Amino acid sequence: MDINRVREQLKIDEGVVYEVYRDHLGYPTFGIGHLITKSDPEYGFPVGTTISEERVNAAFEEDIRVTLGECCKLYGFRWSDFPSEVQEILVNMMFNLGRPRLSKFKNMNAALDKGDWVTAAAEGRDSRWYYQVGNRAERLMTRLENVQERDISVHDNESIGRCSWGD
Repeated sequence: MDINRVREQLKIDEGVVYEVYRDHLGYPTFGIGHLITKSDPEYGFPVGTTISEERVNAAFEEDIRVTLGECCKLYGFRWSDFPSEVQEILVNMMFNLGRPRLSKFKNMNAALDKGDWVTAAAEGRDSRWYYQVGNRAERLMTRLENVQERDISVHDNESIGRCSWGD
C-alpha cells in the first residue's frame, strides 16, 4: 500500500486545516480530520488557534498508525492478502467510519473475504454511509469494483500493508 497516496486521498476527503475548528458534529478538530482528545497538547485551545504543519503531520502519522491497526483488528490475517488498492480503500473508510461502524458492513466484509470486489462495492453502496458521504463513497466503491488482480504492490515501506501481530 502506498501511504503517500492514502495521505493525498485523505487530504482531499477530509481537508487539511492548520487551525483548530469544529467539525460537522461540533468537535474540536485540526489537520487532516484529527479529532482533538484530552491527550493532545491542543486540548482546550480555542477555535482559530493556528496549528503548525509539523504538528498536523505528526497527528496524521499517529492517526494513520491507529487506522492501520484498526484495519488489522477488523480483517485479521486476511488484511495482508488484500491487494494494495483494496487496502487503500479500506484505510480511507476506516479513517472516516472507525472500526465499530465499518465492522457493521457484514455483507461487504463477507464479499471482501471472498475477493469479490464487485459485490463488496455493491454492498458498500447499500449503506447509510454511502448516502451520507456522497462523492467520496462513490469514488471508493468505483475503485473497489474495478480492482482487477490480487497483486499486492510493494512500495518503499512494505510493512505498511502488513499487520504486526506482536503489538
